[in-house]
Amino acid sequence: MKAIEKAEGIGGMLTAFRKLARGRKKITFIGCPGWCNPFAELLGYVLRDAGKEMVFIPNLRKDMAAKVEMTDYGMQLGEKADPSSDTVVLLGGLAMPKMEVDVNGLKAMIEEITMGQPDPQILGACIGGVFVKAGWDKSIDFDYLIDADMEVVTYGFK
Repeated sequence: MKAIEKAEGIGGMLTAFRKLARGRKKITFIGCPGWCNPFAELLGYVLRDAGKEMVFIPNLRKDMAAKVEMTDYGMQLGEKADPSSDTVVLLGGLAMPKMEVDVNGLKAMIEEITMGQPDPQILGACIGGVFVKAGWDKSIDFDYLIDADMEVVTYGFK
């Protein structure tokens, strides 16, 4: 694994994702509910006018795949959708130890989702190195991994 580009902040993460999504037809995000679906919606927002179909799968519940679509409120989950796609984006919440995701089950689901695609791509998007810390960089065949780091400062005024 080698760094190919560096950027800062949420904008940097979104720009990196938009670049990697170029030329892709359909994107299926897989992540844990609550933590990851807002990231799928945020990442999807930068592609809102790109004509790409996007889907979110909570955990390994392929039967619950839902469209990520533009609404009057921004990007939101919509009706059920077929998760088959040429691009799978794994979101970092999956790799958190408390989520207890079966990596082999995840790998099998990725194969199902991308079956028959001529050039499938697997992306990872996480914060704080969670995929590397969990060892998923060695067990998942990522094409690209976007790893953001955030410094959080809370200021008090009273």
